[in-house]
Amino acid sequence: MIKTIVWKNNTVVLIDQNALPLTERYVTCKSYKEVISCIKDLTVRGAPAIGVAAAMGAALGALRLPSESREKFRRDFFTICDEIAKARPTARNLFWALARMKERFNRTKKTNQSDQVTELIHEAKRIFAEDIEINRHLGKYGSLLLADGENILTHCNAGALATAGYGTALGVIRAASKQGKKLHVYADETRPVLQGARLTTWELKKEKIPCTLITDNMAGFLMRQGKIDKIIVGADRIAANGDTANKIGTYSLAVLARAHRIPFYVAAPLSTIDVSLKTGDAIPIEERKSEEVTQFKGVPCAPNGTKVYNPAFDVTPSRFITGIVTEMGILKKPYRISIARLHKGEKRL
Repeated sequence: MIKTIVWKNNTVVLIDQNALPLTERYVTCKSYKEVISCIKDLTVRGAPAIGVAAAMGAALGALRLPSESREKFRRDFFTICDEIAKARPTARNLFWALARMKERFNRTKKTNQSDQVTELIHEAKRIFAEDIEINRHLGKYGSLLLADGENILTHCNAGALATAGYGTALGVIRAASKQGKKLHVYADETRPVLQGARLTTWELKKEKIPCTLITDNMAGFLMRQGKIDKIIVGADRIAANGDTANKIGTYSLAVLARAHRIPFYVAAPLSTIDVSLKTGDAIPIEERKSEEVTQFKGVPCAPNGTKVYNPAFDVTPSRFITGIVTEMGILKKPYRISIARLHKGEKRL
């Protein structure tokens, strides 16, 4: 299994996703500030993986705090969590994981600092282990949507590298492949950082799942040719009505899928759903540095001084989404009702 993130010897070890696919190397974070840096520069990316990294970063920060009064320890730990929360604004799992860490802190506040730190480390490890188990369940449900011999289009990377180690959209494909279904994946390159070209193809080659890389602007042409049977993508945040933020370019695929009558699915854990936001209009969209567009690996591909607009994500309205695959099953329209039902703890979808 690909080890995206590991707690090892009181450090956080991350596979360096900026170095892939040419080099498989790992970064060891000894402080929470180093974890923040890795989240910001995409060493670790993907909403579930960012959530795990945030939890481990918070635990690491608590571990490094000196012995201090109970109230000061609380203030310093919450400040650490708030600093981590500023790393990236769109990924829902970042905030969800930090809320869990704060909750664990409050539930153990009567214990001494050493024992409390131990509890926080255990909580971060639980979030890691739960993510893998959740995505295995998600993959099992989603695999029911894929038929033997189908061609599946995916965008960006929603595999093991985007999670604690199994994957959401690619987890669905992985689960279907393990069942013996012969699938072929078309992977969008995913400009401007090329997560599809660099990461998704790397994962699929490791899994020995047939894959063809295409540029982002080829997707509509392939749909017109009848070469795409289904589309499945991940998510960084889902609003209460099912509107979904995912890597920039996802919205275009959803519109094209509707025009060509191709099922369009989103795969994400329930922790990615933000019921506090009524619609996708309220999802904060991160804008990243212009160099991601004007350069690649430091090599210029546009004239100096070129004005750039570089949103990292777009929002796909729920009306374009055929179904949302979760660890509790497949959510159907109207999503406002099916999401509210799950949020209330009901098992029925």
